[in-house]
Amino acid sequence: MTLCDASPLIALINQSDINHIRCVNALSGLPAPLVTTWSCFTEAMYLLGRYGGWSAQQELWGYVSDQILVLHFNGEDEQARMQVLMEQYRDLPMDLADASLVAAAEALNLKRIFTLDRDFQIYRFKGNQPFDVVP
Repeated sequence: MTLCDASPLIALINQSDINHIRCVNALSGLPAPLVTTWSCFTEAMYLLGRYGGWSAQQELWGYVSDQILVLHFNGEDEQARMQVLMEQYRDLPMDLADASLVAAAEALNLKRIFTLDRDFQIYRFKGNQPFDVVP
């Protein structure tokens, strides 16, 4: 399993995205499935709707139905952790989607994250370890 942010999902589907080929190439080397949170999925759906309409959103739903992408539900403990993380990184600031991924990473013990977001170079896994950011 590999944690996945909204940005590579958008780049994988939007062929005109400057990171499309980079993400397609990176995907082939990642252990399946990709795991994302509802916050990131919502963000990706919204942006794909703006850039590619229903057909792009439908392709993202296809990732879910084909089990390329699995949706993680942040439980109550993770939700509390998200609030702590957003406070800790408030100077960046950390948004809800990023907090949901860091909390999920800690809960699932997944250090590798597929993202184009440079903030994951700053965020820490379990408080002190850098994330393994792909690509």
